[in-house]
Formats: sequence, structure tokens, C-alpha cells
Amino acid sequence: MTGADDAAAAARPSDSRAPDDGPVVVRPADPAEFERLRWIEFESDRLYEEVGIGPFPDDETADHLPIAAAVFAVGEPAVGFVCLEVVDGAAHVDQVSVLPAHGRRGIGRALLETAIGWAAAGHAELTLTTFRDVPWNAPFYRTLGFEEFADPGPELSAIRAHERAIGDDDFGPRLAMRRVLRREG
Repeated sequence: MTGADDAAAAARPSDSRAPDDGPVVVRPADPAEFERLRWIEFESDRLYEEVGIGPFPDDETADHLPIAAAVFAVGEPAVGFVCLEVVDGAAHVDQVSVLPAHGRRGIGRALLETAIGWAAAGHAELTLTTFRDVPWNAPFYRTLGFEEFADPGPELSAIRAHERAIGDDDFGPRLAMRRVLRREG
């Protein structure tokens, strides 16, 4: 199998199921829907207000969808998405968002499982940055095999520096996490 074949296999619909709603079908996002995906991100950010976080600054530099390595979505029209980049040679979750009205149905988990499959096709690990204490952040990512790590490479360190500069760390402790997909060597 070639790298392209591996990536295509990872992009196939996930067979994860959402309680009471049937299968959650994850598909490659269409660039024509990026504006909607950005709106989903802003809508899902409102959930943080329930735990005393936010509002977040409208950081236009965060719109990585057009230059992402991969973007996957759920729904027609989309109700959730995950955006992936390559950072320090590792796959990196730039953003995962689900509309609040569609939350707690397995959509976020299905998106991340698809991201893990995509990443495993060509990378040794998958990284992300997140809030340590928000229940749908670090505690949730741990259920998917992510662990905190303290030695990020220069690009991930720059992402963390940017998060600090725009005030994300003022809302609560943040950290870098990774899921090892295969051992090097």
C-alpha cells in the first residue's frame, strides 16, 4: 500500500456510532464548506463560557482550514469537524469542534478516531494543545490514548507561545498532549 492509499483508507467514513442517532459518518471536508466549519468553531467555543472561560479573541491567524494537511467533517450540512496539520514532523490536531446541539453523541470521538487513523498512515505521533481541566479537553483526550508531554519541538513550542500571547493561558492551565502511534527505531 502506498502512502496515498493509506491516507485514502484513513479518510473513509468512520464506523463509530452515535447513541440513538445511528452511525457517525466522517468524510473529507469540502473546501466550499470551510466558512461553515469556521462558524461551527465559533459556536462550539461558546461552551467554554459555561466553565468560566472566554470569550476567546477572534484570532484570524487561527484560520488554518485552507492550508491544513487534512480536514474531516460530519454531517450534511456539517455539524462538526477536525482540522489537522503537520507540526515538527508529527500530525497535529489544530482544531476539533462540534456544534453544541449535536454534542455528546460520539461525533467528537469519531472525528478524533478518524484523525488518529489519518495520522497513523504517515506519522509516528499525533499531538494537540488543550486545556488541562476542562472535561471535554484533556480528560477526554486521555480516553483516546493521549498523554501530556513536556518536551515539544520548536514548532509546537511556537504554537504554545502564540496561545500564551493571545491570552489562552489566562483562562486556565493549558498543555501539549500526544498519542504515540508507532515507536521509532
